[in-house]
Order: sequence, then structure tokens, then C-alpha cells
Amino acid sequence: MTPRTRESSGVPNFDGNRLQVARRLRRMTKAELARAVGVTPTAVGQYEKNVRPSAAVVAELALRLGVPREFLGAGRVVEPLPAHSAHFRSLRSTPAASREQALAFGELCLATADLMAGYVEFPRRNLPEMDLPENLSDSFIETAASHARRHWDIPEGPFPPVVRLLENNGIIVVRLPPETDRKVSAFSSDAGNYPIVLLASDKADKARGRFDAAHELGHLLLHPDTEPGSKIVEEQANRFAAELLMPREQIIDLLPRRIDWARFHELKRSWGVSLKALVYRARHLGVLSEASYRRANQQLSIWGRPEPGDLGVAEAPQLLGIARRVMIDAGIDFDDVMAAGGLVGQPAELVLSAAAEEKPRLPVSSEVAW
Repeated sequence: MTPRTRESSGVPNFDGNRLQVARRLRRMTKAELARAVGVTPTAVGQYEKNVRPSAAVVAELALRLGVPREFLGAGRVVEPLPAHSAHFRSLRSTPAASREQALAFGELCLATADLMAGYVEFPRRNLPEMDLPENLSDSFIETAASHARRHWDIPEGPFPPVVRLLENNGIIVVRLPPETDRKVSAFSSDAGNYPIVLLASDKADKARGRFDAAHELGHLLLHPDTEPGSKIVEEQANRFAAELLMPREQIIDLLPRRIDWARFHELKRSWGVSLKALVYRARHLGVLSEASYRRANQQLSIWGRPEPGDLGVAEAPQLLGIARRVMIDAGIDFDDVMAAGGLVGQPAELVLSAAAEEKPRLPVSSEVAW
């Protein structure tokens, strides 16, 4: 069959940007989608620029992408998240298609939050302001983490649930779908109407999830205009997370000066951080020598993931799930709202399942007013 390049008559209810989002969610290139549908890659590019295909082609596009036809129609605007605004942990080793898949998912999450915000009041943005220098020194990063703790009145000692704190202060937190490339461990962006943090799909590692959330908070506060992906930028976010969760003055005298795994396990349980993070912190504070640090990491590598000393299930995002429950309890037909916004089918299901616990719980904290 000869590929079609363009249809002469188009359907009025069609959104090319939504076609692009659906294609990226499926990790398909324009050429791959074109072959599946029987059109040219140029035609797919035109459709994504809002050249309207025929009803038959729209139906075929929806079928090949696994979305309802209604998802490709006009509805809530799905604003793009520019790639240069997203801090991916391993930018160079993560395939472009995997990054685009994750970005598309983030765009859907933000569109869902925008839609819900017409019915419920989300926590306002309450992030500490940072007067950022041109070069971020270690001392400045420690000061920034201390400032964040003071801004949120965090008492001395172990940090409270990190995901809950982010959600309480206006950050949308979701977990990446299980089918996401494992190389996309977590990322964040502040290019939409809300800052957003997307956590790894693994729900089993609580300690790692807490550090990941603190790491992404570091990006949101320290790197609003910084080109993402460099080792320097990632190390700065690690330093911020370490100081936030394990402040120098509170942890330094508790860390062992040799490889003492029993002591590290005690600290893991009490501070809610991983053995790897504790070893990293001990080395950075000069408590462990470089040789001891290397030996400790060799042992951690032998143990692999998950490391010993399970802390239980990872902290779960709740905000969008609570918003959904509040809408339903208020007598709002949630499904109708989502359908009117064109957020239907598998894409919507992915967002809702990734943004809430399996069992809904009551508000994120007593301070959150809906």
C-alpha cells in the first residue's frame, strides 16, 4: 500500500500536541508511527503541527497508540516540558526516547493537576528563596540546605517524610510508571504551572526514595537556570540532599571512623537514609578515609540493590489522589471532569495510579486545607 501524505478533509476535534504526547508515551518515532498507520513521516509531523487528518486516520492513530480517540481531541491543554528544563540523573546514558517518554508523562501529570485545580485548592508554592551565586561552593550548598530546614521549621534530628513535605509546599510528586526505562531513575522540572518531581517506579526502597526526593528538591532550588545533566550539577544536588537529610553538625559525631556496618545500620534505621548515603556523607565530612570509602563501596556493590536493612515501602505520593477523593466526596463527577478535559484512557489511568497510594489516606497533613 502506498503511504498517504495528507488527507484532504480533516476532523474538527483534533489536537496535534496530544498526538505528540501519546506518541512519546509509547516511545515511538514519527517514522515508526507512520509505518504502523500507513502514512508518511512527513504526514505525522504535519498532524503534530495541527494539520487535521481524516476521521479514519485519527481512528488508526488512536488504535496504534493505545489511546481513546477522545484523547487526541481538543481538551485541557497539555503544555510541553522543555528538555532543557528537566534534570535527569543520567542524561548522557539515558536514551532520548526514554527521556521523551518521561517528559510526556510529566506533561500529563501537570495537565491533570491544572484540571483538578479548577475544583480543589492545592497547597500553595512555598519554596525557600535562594540568592544564588555564580558558582555554587560546598559551603553555600550546606547553607542552602540549612536555610530550607529553617524555612520549613524542621526540628533537629531525622528529616520528616520528604515526599509529604514537598507536596505540602506546592510541588507535584508522582511516581514514574513501571514500564519507564530504568535509566530514568528520577527527574524534576519547574517549567510548568507547578514544580514537579517524578520519582523512580520502584516502591520497595524507602531510603533511596527519600534521598532521590531530596536530590530533586536540590535541583529545584539550586539549578533554576542551569543546563542539566553534568556530573557537577548532579554532585551539587547530592551534596544538598545529604546536608538536608544528615546535617553536618547533627551527624558528624555519630558517624563511625572506620567501616562499622552495625553502626551504619543503626544510623540507617534512625535517620531514614541508605547505607550508601551514610558512607557518602562520612567520606565527604572527612570521617572516613578515601581507602575506607572505596572498601565500603566495594561491599555495597557486592550486596547490590536493594541493600541490606530494608526500611519498608517507599514514601508514596498522595496529593493528586487526595484531590480526586475530595472532588468525589463533594459530589463532583470526577470521570466527567476528566472526560471534559480529554484526559481519558490509559494515559489518565497511568497518572492517577502513579500519583496516589493504592489505599487513599486522609489529607497530606492537618495543615493542608482543601
